[in-house]
Amino acid sequence: MKDDLSTESTAPFTMVLIEPEIPGNTGSAARTCVATNTPLWIVGPTPFQITDARLKRAGLDYWPHLNWKWVSDAEQFLKLSEGRRLVLTSARTGIPYHEFSFKSGDMILLGKETRGLPAEWLDSQKYPVITLPMWGKTRSLNQANAATVFLYEAYRQLGFPPTCSSTP
Repeated sequence: MKDDLSTESTAPFTMVLIEPEIPGNTGSAARTCVATNTPLWIVGPTPFQITDARLKRAGLDYWPHLNWKWVSDAEQFLKLSEGRRLVLTSARTGIPYHEFSFKSGDMILLGKETRGLPAEWLDSQKYPVITLPMWGKTRSLNQANAATVFLYEAYRQLGFPPTCSSTP
C-alpha cells in the first residue's frame, strides 16, 4: 500500500471512499484523482483487494501516479482526519453541491455504493452534507461519476490551478 502523501499538504482537497464495494468505481475515482492531482484515501474494509485487476483496469496505467492512502476502518479514519473539514455526500439529502461553499483542506467523502455513508454521520449535524440533484427515475448516480462532479465543482470554486490544461 502506498502511504506517501507528500503532495497532500499542497492539494486543496482529498477524496475519501468509505468502504467502497465495486473495484471499477474505485479505479475510476482514482483516475479522477490522478487527473486532478488529488490525494485519495480508501477506507476499509473492502470486498476486493487493491491489487484487483478490475480496479486497476478502471484506473488503467495511472495507478502508479496516484497519491493514495489505505485506512483500515472508519474509526481510524476519523482519528487521522481530525482537524479537517469532512464534507459528506448523500444521494437523498443535503445541500445541492453547487450551492455549497468548498474550502481548501476539505475531505470529500463518498460511502458504500449500496448504502452510502453511515446514517449516524449524516444525521449528526457535525459535518456538512451535500447531494447531487436528480429528477429522473434512478435511486442514485454511479459513485465514481458523483466523485468526479463533486471534485471538479470544488476545484471550480477555488479556481483551477494555473497549470491545468485540456491536454496532458
